[in-house]
Amino acid sequence: MSNWLKSIVVYTDGACSGNPGPGGWASIVAFPEGHVRELGGKEAPTTNNQMELMGTIRALDLIKDRDEPVVIFTDSTYVIRGITQWVWGWKKRGWKNAEGQEVLNRDLWERLHRLVLARKEGKVEWKYIRGHTGNPGNERCDEIAVQFSKGRWIELYDGPLVGYGVAIHDFPEDVPLPEMRPKVEKKAAYSYLSNVNGETMRHRDWASCEKRVKGQSGAKFKKAGTPAEEAGILSDWGVDPSRVKGD
Repeated sequence: MSNWLKSIVVYTDGACSGNPGPGGWASIVAFPEGHVRELGGKEAPTTNNQMELMGTIRALDLIKDRDEPVVIFTDSTYVIRGITQWVWGWKKRGWKNAEGQEVLNRDLWERLHRLVLARKEGKVEWKYIRGHTGNPGNERCDEIAVQFSKGRWIELYDGPLVGYGVAIHDFPEDVPLPEMRPKVEKKAAYSYLSNVNGETMRHRDWASCEKRVKGQSGAKFKKAGTPAEEAGILSDWGVDPSRVKGD
């Protein structure tokens, strides 16, 4: 941690109202010679993840001609995992994720990856920080990003460390990345039921059910996960199961 005083210290954050919606990004860059610069901006429409990426990109772009090591503090597990773990597999698969789908925010990931590679291996240290836990750098970044997301003006500091009102070198405790939540597979529907003008039908998929009820006044529809659930829905609707037609 003491070596961080000889590094360029960066805090980044992003905010979004609506996700997607109006967003703001922020960075604080503290140089080892005792200078601090705040960065911030807004975009709309955007997402929270895009703003988290943008804050990091803008900070690294600012210091792309500097040779010092860099330590980046962010509360975005998305940014840290993406740039340290996932990006290699994405590139190998032609910017497809493990499910074979196009990687979201590819343009931003490519920009960030280029900036990191340009600093050479080991030149960027990524540190996870829990958001909203009172750390001065993280809280200030959050304030900047939120204000920009709301379209409000906020003064950004650019000057000596001694005149900066944020304790930027009060480094947070070293904490590991939170464990990823396992994906919960969605159970396939047993059936989709629709009731239009008193006639009930059973559908194999949502598309056919939606087609039947769309634009129909008073139409009812519901997904059933099991035969028992289907029977309960029909009972609630007062429908005899033997009178249900299939599409």
